[in-house]
Amino acid sequence: MTGKTHIVGGITASLAFAQITNYDPFILVGAGVIGAILPDICHGGSKIGRTLPMLSKVINTLFGHRTFTHSLLFLVLMAILMNNFVQNEAFTAGILVGMASHLLLDMATKNGIKLLFPIKVTVRFPITATTGGSAEYAVFAVLSLFTVYFGYGVFIS
Repeated sequence: MTGKTHIVGGITASLAFAQITNYDPFILVGAGVIGAILPDICHGGSKIGRTLPMLSKVINTLFGHRTFTHSLLFLVLMAILMNNFVQNEAFTAGILVGMASHLLLDMATKNGIKLLFPIKVTVRFPITATTGGSAEYAVFAVLSLFTVYFGYGVFIS
């Protein structure tokens, strides 16, 4: 998936999560956007990879793309780190929700992800989309609609 699809996915997931928590939705959504692009630190051409090119190059050299940073292991390690070093629970929750949305969206691509890294099995949904293809644009459109729906539920109700 492209960066914009991951961003709208992080927003959608954060707004949905905000409906079932008492966390500040603005913090949750802001952190959700960061979390939604964070796993692509392993790809130099991604939004975050272009922002932090040296870190991206090191991670890509060590692990490759869609392996460690797209795994449950990375998600759990981030949860542990954030719970120990970040005081704001809404920020931590937003990062983790955004990361989870990223993993789910990339599981919907033909290449899938190494969700169980270091086990080298690729995980993907039975129906997949090509990154940047027309199916991804449909996913983007549906996520945009859900963003409006969940946003209305959080900010208007």
